[in-house]
Amino acid sequence: MKPATVLGTTAATAVTAFAGSLASREADSRWYRSLRKPSFQPPAAAFPIVWTALYADIAVTSAAAIDELTERRELGARRKYVTALAANLVLNGSWSWVFFKAGRLVPATVVAALLAASSADLVRRTADAVPLAGAAMSPYAAWTGFATVLSGRIAQLNG
Repeated sequence: MKPATVLGTTAATAVTAFAGSLASREADSRWYRSLRKPSFQPPAAAFPIVWTALYADIAVTSAAAIDELTERRELGARRKYVTALAANLVLNGSWSWVFFKAGRLVPATVVAALLAASSADLVRRTADAVPLAGAAMSPYAAWTGFATVLSGRIAQLNG
């Protein structure tokens, strides 16, 4: 991987993490604490650990895919990959704003579902470029799928 590519994908994921963390401060709010949550919700301490690992994973695996597509001179595929990554990160960062800041449980579930679909697509695109990187990114799709179920269940319990 080229340092410039890793730096770019790391910066993009860091901005996403920062944007999401600004809204996620509401996780300690009275409103959030009052929500009914399902028994399968992980402990609060798990979220920053999981997301830090996933953001690092996204940065590295995306850089590998971008560099491979560049090296193969598949510039159309590279452009589509970068666009898919950008869309994914926007969805990723926006969930916290819809859920925590706006308190909109059903729309947050819709954003989570779109993020899960986008994450699965990003894994596919990554695997097409670098199969091992695609496999390494697959926990991201699994986690966002789980997050969709969790978000939906919270919406259901509090609707």
